[in-house]
Amino acid sequence: MRRVVQIEAPWREPAEALAALAEEAWSLCLLSGGGGERGRWTYLAARPLRTLVVQASDPTDPFAALAAQIPAGEMLNDGPPFQGGVAGLAAYELGGRAQGLDLAPHPDWPHLACAVYPAILAFDHQDRRLLAIGRGEEAAEALARAQGLLEALGADAPDQTASPRVLAGPMTASSGAAYEAAVAEVVSRIAAGEIFQANVARRWTGALAPGAAPYDLFARLARDSAAPFAAYLRLPGLAVVSNSPERFVALRRTAEGLMAETRPIKGTRPRGCDGAQDQALAAELLASPKDRAENLMIVDLMRNDLARVCRPGSVQAPELFAIESFANVHHLVSTITGVMQPGLGAADLLAAAFPPGSITGAPKIQAMKVIAGLEPPRGPYCGSIFWAGADGAFDSSVLIRTAACVETPDGWRLEAGAGAGLVADSTPAAERLETEAKISALLRALSADPRSAL
Repeated sequence: MRRVVQIEAPWREPAEALAALAEEAWSLCLLSGGGGERGRWTYLAARPLRTLVVQASDPTDPFAALAAQIPAGEMLNDGPPFQGGVAGLAAYELGGRAQGLDLAPHPDWPHLACAVYPAILAFDHQDRRLLAIGRGEEAAEALARAQGLLEALGADAPDQTASPRVLAGPMTASSGAAYEAAVAEVVSRIAAGEIFQANVARRWTGALAPGAAPYDLFARLARDSAAPFAAYLRLPGLAVVSNSPERFVALRRTAEGLMAETRPIKGTRPRGCDGAQDQALAAELLASPKDRAENLMIVDLMRNDLARVCRPGSVQAPELFAIESFANVHHLVSTITGVMQPGLGAADLLAAAFPPGSITGAPKIQAMKVIAGLEPPRGPYCGSIFWAGADGAFDSSVLIRTAACVETPDGWRLEAGAGAGLVADSTPAAERLETEAKISALLRALSADPRSAL
């Protein structure tokens, strides 16, 4: 796909545009909400040229297979960061291959599922532009692909008023008492010197209401509280709906080479009932020695992960302990950067750093072993949705605030998780409450009547 062509079309809201393609296998939306530079671009893709699925039982090297799929070709100087290429899902259990662990497979989800998209739609929230971008061996082929994807949206945005009042019945949470016992066990293992930190999660399970689809949940989250790394991916019989605020790892071209960046989240407080309480909770988080220590441990871990593939001396932490606020929580976020070694790219970075440090712990491998003993397989939860462009650029999310949906003869069943980073002074009840704060926006989207606020 050497040639690239871009055409401009009238603005449409991305989540509404997705509705025309949402039920097609391999339809994808990477939705950036919340404003700012990280919230500028949303991408919609469908009808891939080819796909790659690596199951748990497949001996294929998934990272080499991914690298072989990423196309090279022209880039538009004034175009968006992603101009077509590979995008897809890395499930948490792919991390077992990256870290040399034999993790139990999830019964429903492959380790890796990605596709080569010869055309994408890029939505520029800053300038309210919709760009159709096509790639091909010749300009005419690239133009036809861009026009074809744009025409697949249809002339008008679909009517959203017919979506179900309630998307799911009550979700069943894993035992709070069992979770508190798991917290106490991890704290004791930290005291014994086995690990410094582990991110242990609870699980919520349920089913979508008759007639509801994963897209309905995505559309509601997009309307009410879209996060910078929200995503929708429809696979055959499966779907991922994510409202993640967290970047995993990214690559962009600079004069120095490919610049890697990761922005781990560690440290959480709920939003306040009013402005004064909200500011007090954010200030409490920023000043908390426990949360700063928890964040710093993952910063050190991610510096180590990046150092495996970056030039010696180039890994830095330009921002520590920034407060970022979302619909239901405040988070503590840090930034780590590094310049990639020559000849290494997106698949190498993914292999070096996966799974994310913020949802495993430190040391990473031992923390993963502890998690495996306390949780069932995670599947998409705590994995990543990513894109890899023709110029070597890459971006990826951490799949928190995420529903993993499986189609059955009776409709869609779903599971979601929420975890907490456990350190030496963690208290079981407080960590359980943190998981409930983190899952609350997703549960509201599933259970609320969208017309109740009218």
